[in-house]
Amino acid sequence: MFAASHRIAGSLVLALVGSAATASAQAPPASITDSNTPLHLLKPDYPVPYGPPEVEAVTGVLHRVLDYLEAATPARVVDRRTGRPIADPATAGAEPALEPGSFRVTSYEWGVVYSGMLLAAETTGEPRFREYVARRLRLVVELAAHYRAHPLPEGPLRSVLEPRALDDAGSLCAAMIKATQTGVDTDLRPLIDNFIGFISTKEFRLPDGTLARNRPQPSTLWLDDLYMSVPALAQMGALTGERRYFDDAVKQVLQFHAHLWDPQVGLYAHGKHLNQPLNPEFYWARANGWAMLASVELLDVLPRDHPGRETVLQNLRAHIRSVAKLQSGTSGLWHQMLDKTDSYLETSASALFVYSIARAIDAGWISPASYGSVAQAGWIGVTTRVNARGQVEGTCVGTTLASDHVYYYNRPQSVYATHGYGPVLLAGAEMIRLLQNPAIDIQYKLRTYHYVPKAP
Repeated sequence: MFAASHRIAGSLVLALVGSAATASAQAPPASITDSNTPLHLLKPDYPVPYGPPEVEAVTGVLHRVLDYLEAATPARVVDRRTGRPIADPATAGAEPALEPGSFRVTSYEWGVVYSGMLLAAETTGEPRFREYVARRLRLVVELAAHYRAHPLPEGPLRSVLEPRALDDAGSLCAAMIKATQTGVDTDLRPLIDNFIGFISTKEFRLPDGTLARNRPQPSTLWLDDLYMSVPALAQMGALTGERRYFDDAVKQVLQFHAHLWDPQVGLYAHGKHLNQPLNPEFYWARANGWAMLASVELLDVLPRDHPGRETVLQNLRAHIRSVAKLQSGTSGLWHQMLDKTDSYLETSASALFVYSIARAIDAGWISPASYGSVAQAGWIGVTTRVNARGQVEGTCVGTTLASDHVYYYNRPQSVYATHGYGPVLLAGAEMIRLLQNPAIDIQYKLRTYHYVPKAP
């Protein structure tokens, strides 16, 4: 699983040990123990593999996840009443619906899955990842067309046609724009316009324009909402060329930063009740992951001459620096509560951090020498959470904005917590790009790994 440079280094160590034994052939070879091994030859007992994975191994993890999700999310239309397959949603007398599986493929979590699948298709060159997205979005398009002319029942399509929260709109909207731009489906534009209209004109905002919620209490800020809005706004700017979408996306990132960033710890609070000025602050990992991912996705498409770009970039760098310092030294993962090492290690947030850090390296925003091995160790940790079936273990279930640590510490973990799958796909796909980055040389020196920029 280790890269070639690690194997070569290991061979050199063995050769040196062999030469020393030959030079002292008059004496019997000494046994290798902690008491008689030179200190510089002692090998650490790493709890997880230490070193860069092979691209083939990363691809294997992505395949396992794909295989599982193919089986767990059938791409078929059935009659809502009988459960029988329907070839055409317009079949007379039918009430068409997506066949239920283990997951709901029109949720915001599946917007992340679709984005991860598209990136995996790009970095691996394998069409199966792209086809996964195409088949399911095609069915959503067909069912949406049907229910524009028929009464819309409560169910998975309601959130697509009649979004009522950022969770309904932003993540799927961003994924649909990416799918449109890569030619997966060209009939998604009506759904995209519906989503972006909700985000831009219907979602509740504070007087300064910051996107907010009126639940669980009035005027409530959730850090999660950066991902539920900013990537969609940014992608819409890229799709249409209209500056107003970029302006709104930058506004959200900077104003959330002003409201929720804690400069003393270098992390974002999960949220804030604006009608309660003395809020306790809780640094929930996945919310910080959503915020980091939102900034990365914005910078990916934000015009270089945008006046807010440099501030967004500097804030992202500060966030990455703080998060990197909190990585577990035994697993490469991050804790459920980032600043609390007695909280459990959580998978979805860890994968979000791995993707964001690796992407920031590949984009040239942060130093590979400082952060390459952080992403590497994080990915190795994430792989320990993908089981033989391709299920992602150790993911925290859906979590509201709470006001005590006991709630966050005891959120259940489940392979059916949908938040883990998209981030793992994103992280693995970007790790492939990092490992193949022609501008970076991965060197093994002094028993650790260095991601060194190559000379121009």
